[in-house]
Amino acid sequence: MNSAVEQQIRILGHKDFKSDYKPVWCAGCGDFGVLNALTKAMAALELEPENVAMIAGIGCSSRIPAYTTVYGFHGVHGRALPLAAGLAVSRPELTVIATGGDGDGFSIGGNHFLHACRRNVNMTYLVMDNSVYGMTKGQASPTTERDWTGSRLSPQGTHQPPLQPLELALAARAPFIARAFSNSPNELARIMTEAIEFDGFAFVQILSPCITFRPEQLGWKKRVHEGFEATNDRAAAFAALAEDDGFTTGVLYRAPRPHFQPDQREPVDIETIEKRFEVRS
Repeated sequence: MNSAVEQQIRILGHKDFKSDYKPVWCAGCGDFGVLNALTKAMAALELEPENVAMIAGIGCSSRIPAYTTVYGFHGVHGRALPLAAGLAVSRPELTVIATGGDGDGFSIGGNHFLHACRRNVNMTYLVMDNSVYGMTKGQASPTTERDWTGSRLSPQGTHQPPLQPLELALAARAPFIARAFSNSPNELARIMTEAIEFDGFAFVQILSPCITFRPEQLGWKKRVHEGFEATNDRAAAFAALAEDDGFTTGVLYRAPRPHFQPDQREPVDIETIEKRFEVRS
């Protein structure tokens, strides 16, 4: 058989979505599990690497695009979502995945997160949440517990209640909301697959331990439990979150609605654009 034909019909495995770059994450980082689950999800969906774009911000988790064979863009802190949204609406044939951490997504990127939820562009947002700024050596993040004293910048705790990402997403009317755990690979890959397949904005909070700066997070293995049952009733979803201990996993909310997609216009060449903005004396 012709080698070109063999290449076209070959089914890609999860290793085909991994690049030759070796991850530089600390030993025991939950992001290793996220990378493995993500490549498995893309393989299960039979995606082609050249038809996938992964957009990231800044932080440990935002390194993921470099460790895959898909198209990647490493943007600036907190700005992954507007970049991903612009790409998704201009190239709707692509599978667009945005990745980041709790600091990148819920602090400097918090405003973008709110509007991405309500705008509902067809893309997936994966947030690896470890309740700490790991890359900058362990400061408290928006999701850090108020009594955590492990940072020199807040040795007496933050005295602030932690942000609740799922509640925020539900209030901002995101149509697909889920939580998963990096150490539960099969469930994580399944939820990622559902999120990528979803027609609209899909948000997945991934509990991804940082045992370097939060060694107590090794105990998450005993605390995480399945329990969310997907609903399209916002009141029922809010009620489930009212009883949530922060470690319940599964798809919480799935309520499809038409996603935002502006009318596609004929492409305009760069010379025409330049003429429109030409300054005449």
